Amino acid sequence: MQSLNNTKVKKQNIGHNTIVKCNDVNIGEGFCTVIAGPCAIENEKMAVQTAKEVEAKGAEIFRSSVFKPRTSPYSFQGYGTNGIEIFSSIRSETNLLLESEVLSCEHLEILYDHIDLVRIGSRNMDNYELLKEVGKTNKPVILKRGMSSTIEEFLLAAEYIISNGNERVILCERGIRTFETYTRNTLDILAIPALKELTHLPVIVDPSHSCGRRSLVPAASRAAIAAGADGIIIEVHPNPGSAISDGDQSINFEVFNNLMKDLYRLSEVMNKKWAVKNRKMTI
Repeated sequence: MQSLNNTKVKKQNIGHNTIVKCNDVNIGEGFCTVIAGPCAIENEKMAVQTAKEVEAKGAEIFRSSVFKPRTSPYSFQGYGTNGIEIFSSIRSETNLLLESEVLSCEHLEILYDHIDLVRIGSRNMDNYELLKEVGKTNKPVILKRGMSSTIEEFLLAAEYIISNGNERVILCERGIRTFETYTRNTLDILAIPALKELTHLPVIVDPSHSCGRRSLVPAASRAAIAAGADGIIIEVHPNPGSAISDGDQSINFEVFNNLMKDLYRLSEVMNKKWAVKNRKMTI
């Protein structure tokens, strides 16, 4: 295996950090970016309602998955290609950017013209053929750490994208699998400063998948920003108890509003800016 000392994602000089720009949203050192929305789009009404709410509270990018990898083949697999029509409704009602998970090269082709950022989920971190194809695009890529991956394996997965020409990579720590069973995964909080030390790439955190319990999501989010993360990707639902997918780890609008207040205060302490497209927020 190639050593971390030889990867192209290592810092070339002290103080250099990449800022990934997507339209007028900045993701990287000096900015705090919030990606929020349901685990999966369930219907148009829910998606638009959630998009409006998270935008009003300061989110800049909408989590809008229509393809879902699930452990059980009997679980909800996502809205599929029908969700593309819902993307249009969200764009007409908000100024949010859209990101969505792709599970295959076929999904990448289907969604490419309809989303602003591509997300590679934990299960596909080592799908190297998919990483190569994403590397041939010019869209920002959110790459999630595999649930059992070391930091070295995570960075080498990023290298598959970068070495194929796409340097707009955003690393996402989403918790790793350990012997602990109270939480869905274990948030590797030290991965944030470690990745900052080893790379120049932006680092965000998924507190929802790390915790698996909505009661712990706000604390994990605050901890991530305090540890130096450049943002979070968080699951928000109008009624988490009725969510088709991952309701246990989704927070409602009220909790999201209170969390955003905390993150605004934390961002001041951490000297991070918020690029919110000059929207009037209702916090």
